[in-house]
Amino acid sequence: MGGQIFHFSPDFLNLLIDTIPKLCKSKKDVIVFFLSAGVSQKILADVNEKVDKDANSINKYEIARTVLVRLNEAGDDVLRERREIVKRVAEFEDFSRCWHNEQLAARGLVAKVKEMINIKDSFTRMQQDFESKLDEDRRKRQAQEQARVEDLKQKRQNRQELRSKLIALYQETNPQKRGKKLESVLNNFFESEKILLRKSFTITGENNEGVIQQIDGAIQVSNHHYLVEMKWWKEALGPGDVAQHMMRIFERSDSRGIFISESGYTDAAIIHIKKALSQKLIILFTLKELVLLLEGDDSFQSLLKSKVQAVQLDGKLLYAL
Repeated sequence: MGGQIFHFSPDFLNLLIDTIPKLCKSKKDVIVFFLSAGVSQKILADVNEKVDKDANSINKYEIARTVLVRLNEAGDDVLRERREIVKRVAEFEDFSRCWHNEQLAARGLVAKVKEMINIKDSFTRMQQDFESKLDEDRRKRQAQEQARVEDLKQKRQNRQELRSKLIALYQETNPQKRGKKLESVLNNFFESEKILLRKSFTITGENNEGVIQQIDGAIQVSNHHYLVEMKWWKEALGPGDVAQHMMRIFERSDSRGIFISESGYTDAAIIHIKKALSQKLIILFTLKELVLLLEGDDSFQSLLKSKVQAVQLDGKLLYAL
């Protein structure tokens, strides 16, 4: 039944005004109907007085209209009473209590009341479903935003730890130990950036003692494979220092190259690499750039994209943050 009736719409109000008198044989019965629904004596006082003093001065329909209009105008204070009236009309079954010649009309009017309630209830359920969907969407957005904030918080924490580990490497005097630790830091860095990674890099020493670890290391960004080499030398890298890794890049038809140097690059090395750009894309990083990247929220992918564009569009190999 229509538990969702709050205020009577004009058409529903008129339907109740037509129906209730049909369910009650006398004017007093109409008043009793409202009293039994919980309507206060205050609302009924004047119409009850009219019936007592001069029954011909008012009819059943006027009584119903007066009381129902007052209840409708009273708002939420008489919400319970309005609901109870609708409930009693919709659940009315003993039509023998009606005048014999009005029983058929009374049945039809009660049926219309039920029909309008069902329509309103269906609409109300649609509204509730819609509101429920809005609430669900709102909760999902809040959960997603919370997850985003937590992810960002975790990312910043991870970056701070990685940055501290990178800086700590400057205190390591043993090149082999530093190379091993640097490999671990770089692996963790690319994993934290959600970059598809083949976990290893070619790490070389600072005193030209050669390769400490000879392992093919690669990452995949935007469907491109990059062979990565990190060099931690005292002096800026010259042409001979970059030649071996360039050869590896040329041996792989679909690969691009990345150098990461702690000591930077000589002008001669830059010229040497530029000559190869017509055939292979090679991107240069310094270790300092990674340290600076870890201080903010920009991604490695965005930095790499900017460097790729600088090389392809402007021929700038040493594009910096």
